[in-house]
Amino acid sequence: MLVRGWRRSWQQRSKLERIDLYSRLTLSAMPWLFTLSWQLAPFKSDIRHAPLPIALGVALLLVSLVQCLLSNRNVQLSYAHYLGTAVFPRRRQLPPLVLLLMSLGLLATMAGVNGVDDDGLLIMTMNAPVAFAITQTLLTPVRTFLIQALAVTALNVGVLAAVGVRGGTLAGVVPSTLFGCLLTLIAVRPSAWSLGVMWQAEEARDLQARLAVAEERLRFGRDLHDVLGRNLAVIALKSELAVELAQRGRPEAVDQMVEVQRIARTSQQEVRDVVRGYREADLSTELAGAQGVLSAAGIECEVTGDTGDRLPAPVQSALGWVVREAATNVLRHGDPRHCTIRFRASADAAVLLVENDGAAAATGPGGNSGPGGSGLAGLRERLRVVDGALDAGPAENGLFRLTATIPLGPAASPTRLEKPPAAREAPVPQEERR
Repeated sequence: MLVRGWRRSWQQRSKLERIDLYSRLTLSAMPWLFTLSWQLAPFKSDIRHAPLPIALGVALLLVSLVQCLLSNRNVQLSYAHYLGTAVFPRRRQLPPLVLLLMSLGLLATMAGVNGVDDDGLLIMTMNAPVAFAITQTLLTPVRTFLIQALAVTALNVGVLAAVGVRGGTLAGVVPSTLFGCLLTLIAVRPSAWSLGVMWQAEEARDLQARLAVAEERLRFGRDLHDVLGRNLAVIALKSELAVELAQRGRPEAVDQMVEVQRIARTSQQEVRDVVRGYREADLSTELAGAQGVLSAAGIECEVTGDTGDRLPAPVQSALGWVVREAATNVLRHGDPRHCTIRFRASADAAVLLVENDGAAAATGPGGNSGPGGSGLAGLRERLRVVDGALDAGPAENGLFRLTATIPLGPAASPTRLEKPPAAREAPVPQEERR
């Protein structure tokens, strides 16, 4: 079961890591793709074949290639910044910004010397902001990025107008520059957003797995406490009795030690069942067991009422644990001589009442000094699963009373009919896989 959970979780994470790698490689390839297509194409026919225009075109190409290198260098950290796993130092965007301004200056110079025709100018205008925008769109909110895109467009139009670009060409600079910025926004932002959602879902699955493991550990500790508590108390009691009988030379000491051996073996099997998650308390068995254990300890025990055979299994199991823990507390605390266990089940509720005399005044009901020991805390957790409640404390005439109530009417939760949490297959967190 654990191997299947580990394999399934590993496969899901492996797929997510491949998607992450694919997205990052795509962002790294984008500026190179646009630069090698939009920046090289004008050399064929749009750039005037003269030394100065060619030199300016080569310089603009080199600046764009350096811009691509810086974009690849920053894309990993900007992605982490967007996902909230790292902080991007803003100073790292200063060199790309300088290169963007250099690109706009070189474009304006080429237009000023009449070194490029209108079509080539508009194509290179589209490419100029792409490499810078890939990182910038991951660092700023969408509204801020759109304002920055408008500012770059206005700067580009102003510079080109200053060198004499007029008419339709100048008007075409606006959509060309905005197209490069918006294309980057549309390509990068949704990809990063979807990747962030997938990583959050993966983190949620890991958290769910850790909670499931923690719940299983709590269940194991609670079951181990409830299973061993009574048996260890009986073993201690019978061992003391065997010692006293042996000191007096009585042969009954052998019988007591044989009984200790039997209880120890039973406890060993019950611990194995707890480890495997198969241990379920049966109400009728626990009632008979409590009566036998208390009687063997010299405590008069009276069990009255229904057997609870017709109750749902989760309800029987919860009440069986209550009987076991109550018998353990009677054995451990005070000096009881009489114990009464009453159980009744109606159409509305199942009520289990345990009363005993001789309770120690300073000892709380949970098996520890003070109120609310670990025993009763575990019982309340078990009863909470079936909407039950537990009340324990001193009663009149020096008695100690424990009452467990579980509703059985139509308003009762349907979860009591489900498999207990320990029997469900839980995913395995990353820490448990290693």
